Amino acid sequence: MLGNWGKSVGAWWLGAFAAIAFARADGAAAEFRFDRDTFAFANQTVFEYHEGHASLRKSSATKKDAYNRHCFVMSRTAAQFKKFARFEPRGAPLDDASLAARVRALTRQAAWAEPLPENQRIVFPGYTDLKEMSKARRELVQLNIGHGWPSYFRISNARMMFQDGAGYQEKTHARLNAVLARGELFVAFLTTYPRFTINHSVLIYKLKSSSPNPGVDRYLVYDPNHPELPRELTWSAHDRAFSYQKDWDFVGGLVRVYRVYGEALQ
Repeated sequence: MLGNWGKSVGAWWLGAFAAIAFARADGAAAEFRFDRDTFAFANQTVFEYHEGHASLRKSSATKKDAYNRHCFVMSRTAAQFKKFARFEPRGAPLDDASLAARVRALTRQAAWAEPLPENQRIVFPGYTDLKEMSKARRELVQLNIGHGWPSYFRISNARMMFQDGAGYQEKTHARLNAVLARGELFVAFLTTYPRFTINHSVLIYKLKSSSPNPGVDRYLVYDPNHPELPRELTWSAHDRAFSYQKDWDFVGGLVRVYRVYGEALQ
């Protein structure tokens, strides 16, 4: 009898270990990866930039097919693909009409809804991931993920005028950490209103493991203007403020962060 009891305990521990291993494997598979879960193309800026300073583009430099004013749309849609899509690389790619219909169906999903189970997700055959599909079918994807101009009229944009204090940013920092700890994504609106050196949306997807400076948190960011590599957002407890890295389209430094698409009307 003792032998049978020992075998039962051993089997229970083996089953528990397997369950934990599978859970960890599923979690790892679900982790957002920049090289897989972002768009291959860029959101082009309306203005020309030199070391972060904007100027009007020359008419000769403005392309008729320029894809701009879509940073909110691209950040939101990257999160929607992660939550509601499944890629099947062994299948045959869809024709243009069918693929366009599926992309539009995906973007109609509420961005703040819970992720769908694998067997209920919208299937995109013929491609390994969003990066590959958006490279191969760039124009079709661009035409069907949504218009950029409604982003200017979002009700929640008004927060930059009425909730601009350090206290609100501290709450946002706490919410950001809580969201990432749950394995979720945080679509953010970055602004320096009223200066407007940046007025932009990005997708924050990971808290970096550690910082050499106590009181400083560093985050990995998908920036639609920069499809080549992740960018970095920083929180300073001392300054009670966020900072965004310097780049060709931003002078770098302090920004205010507001979550968008975390709930209805946000």
